[in-house]
Amino acid sequence: MKSGQALLVTIISVTILSSCNKYKCRDLNQGEIHYDVSFKGHISRMPREVLPKSLVVSFKNDKILYELVSPFGNSGIINLANPAKDIYDTYISMFTLKYFYPSQPGEIYPGFESMKGINIRKTSNTSVICGFECKNAEVTLPFDRSKKFQIWYTTEIPVSKPNASTPFHEIDGVLMNFFFIIGSSEFHFEVQNVYKKEIPDKAFERREKFKRVSKKDINRFIDKIVSF
Repeated sequence: MKSGQALLVTIISVTILSSCNKYKCRDLNQGEIHYDVSFKGHISRMPREVLPKSLVVSFKNDKILYELVSPFGNSGIINLANPAKDIYDTYISMFTLKYFYPSQPGEIYPGFESMKGINIRKTSNTSVICGFECKNAEVTLPFDRSKKFQIWYTTEIPVSKPNASTPFHEIDGVLMNFFFIIGSSEFHFEVQNVYKKEIPDKAFERREKFKRVSKKDINRFIDKIVSF
């Protein structure tokens, strides 16, 4: 590729990537949010190379899909919310094994037992993250009220009840910087980019070729993924 062409491609790429960062996407009724993942506290005994490096959240109107996938081994956890069809599913992939559990509306997704009873206190702090005005909340866990977590969320991405079936269901905005305690591991998520992108409706349909299991069993599988 000639240098002039390479420069043009670079300029176009930077423009696309920054469109939602510096200037905020307009009419953003569907798209993707990409997060970096870091780990604190107790870490899985799995090699760091196979731990998830990113979280991708796809949204379209009131539908939302969380995909936390390992870069190796085809393993990961997916949470899907499609309220119009009463779909609140958790999918687990472990190499060739595929399982899912359908939660009921209002039921917290599996894997978050350690976060039951969290206390959320909204503050007056604000910040601009990826071009979006964000609000702050302070979170404490039931087993250690002395440790405080900061989360940031925005109401400028129009997703209705984006945190339904998560421990942060009372937060009325899309999470930008936040954390999850999954099994016995502590995951922290920091937004990197928000993309305006057409998401096919099929992305929010119930997956095929996954075996339905009990909540107890899928909790056990989640613990194996994040803690063994």
